[in-house]
Amino acid sequence: MKIALLQVNTVVGDLTGNAGRIAAGAEEAARSRPDLILAPELSLTGCPPRDLLLGRGFVERSLEVLEDLAADLEDAPPVIVGFAAQDRAGPGRPLLNAAALLRNGAVRETFGKTHLSPSGALDEGRYFEPAAGAPRVLSIGGRRVGVSIGEEIWCGGRSAGALVRAGAEVIVNISASPFAVGRQGLREEALSRTARDHQIPIAVANLVGGNDDLVFDGRSSAFSADGTLISRGAAFAEDIVTVDLDRPGPQAVAPDDLTPESEIWRALVLGTRDYVRKSGFETALLGLSGGIDSSLVAAVAARALGPENVLGVLLPSPYTSPESIEDAREVAESLGIRTCSLPIAPAMEAFDGILAGIFAGLPRDTTEENLQARIRAVVLMALANKFDSMLLSTGNKSEAAVGYSTLYGDMAGGLAVIGDISKGMVYRISRWLNRERTIIPDRVLEKPPSAELRPGQTDQEVLPPYDLLDAILHRHIDCFESPGDIIAAGYPAETVHRVLRMVRLAEFKRRQAAPGIRVTGRAFGTDWRMPIAARPWWQEEVCR
Repeated sequence: MKIALLQVNTVVGDLTGNAGRIAAGAEEAARSRPDLILAPELSLTGCPPRDLLLGRGFVERSLEVLEDLAADLEDAPPVIVGFAAQDRAGPGRPLLNAAALLRNGAVRETFGKTHLSPSGALDEGRYFEPAAGAPRVLSIGGRRVGVSIGEEIWCGGRSAGALVRAGAEVIVNISASPFAVGRQGLREEALSRTARDHQIPIAVANLVGGNDDLVFDGRSSAFSADGTLISRGAAFAEDIVTVDLDRPGPQAVAPDDLTPESEIWRALVLGTRDYVRKSGFETALLGLSGGIDSSLVAAVAARALGPENVLGVLLPSPYTSPESIEDAREVAESLGIRTCSLPIAPAMEAFDGILAGIFAGLPRDTTEENLQARIRAVVLMALANKFDSMLLSTGNKSEAAVGYSTLYGDMAGGLAVIGDISKGMVYRISRWLNRERTIIPDRVLEKPPSAELRPGQTDQEVLPPYDLLDAILHRHIDCFESPGDIIAAGYPAETVHRVLRMVRLAEFKRRQAAPGIRVTGRAFGTDWRMPIAARPWWQEEVCR
């Protein structure tokens, strides 16, 4: 049996555009004469559609577009496509995450997803009701084909075991599985084991592209009944993969690199490109300080959008070192992006004058330091407005976690490109990026991190060393460990208490931050939903 996997990059809400992308892919796939074509989960609506599903008329219009798509594909092989179906069967939520079989110019079968994703990334429980009913097995190409959606292949009413018991000879799965670093190996291992345990071939079509904070990495795949990977689509790119499930051995396995630096880099590039373009922008700008964070963001932007579409803005203050200006210009030159320099000393002097009276007799402190960051943000946003460009903020996850950032200052922007990447990983990716040629100067990688808001300032005056900070944050954020757990693991109690107190106090800042590109399984925003005005159960321990 020959199956074509359409790895399409859809746009959330663009119903006719998505239908056109699916139709074009199906027409191209049809040249290889497959028995069945698969388009990913929720590919018609775009994924995740979120509260568009609550809007009156959106689902109704999507059903009309689905009928039109079926008519357009009248001469194509059968196509299974993901969409949102109305559920009138019971008192629960009115929608199903569903699949439709398009054959001979019409929608012939529809079936809803029985097991909704436990992950908060897609937030399925807010919109969809789990479908009821027995597993569905279709007759296609002379074979009994069991159809599953997303996580159903492992669990729920239409798991692989249930489909096999219902008579399936082949299992196909349409998926919208968001990227997280390290997940691909786990996916392939689980699918291989499922195919082997049930002695049944499996084919999975997975979505690709960036939609808001989520990145879908494609890598659609097929496994033989003995668990052998026989086909894999491209990573982080559109692809059409045709696989013959009756042919033994690998057929079309796209090369891949599962090292964290490579995976995260490609996710950032795709996520930035799609976020900027799908939001209606063609160009982007950022403050280029000569530091490691802005250097990496500039490199991502140049690769994602083309260097001619990126502007690096130097905003030196009286405290900016000549070396930082040199480093910023060297990064821009190596990337081929445009630059401009707009010194902020006159604006700083103006604010000093405005505030001189009311601040009389008070010592200079972080107030004046934060003013520098806010002046820079005003200038950057003025440029973004004037040139219809998207401002990229350059803060990393370590800084966002502990609030080492200025609200309405360096946090300003339309996208926090590296907002889900720890400081340590920023360095790792930067060094990985330099493996073939130097893009980020050695001095940027070696000098102590500093915002240069006053003479001689370094990050470590306020924060623990980043390797220690990142380790504590990983245990607390990603592993859900309490202060006591972290201290018991050997970390200094005073530092743990201080760091976790900073995390709690910075919650109001994170709530106002630009969305970031999710590359871990525990990103701020999508996966982190902490209250602001709250007293966590470990509050007394942290604040003592």
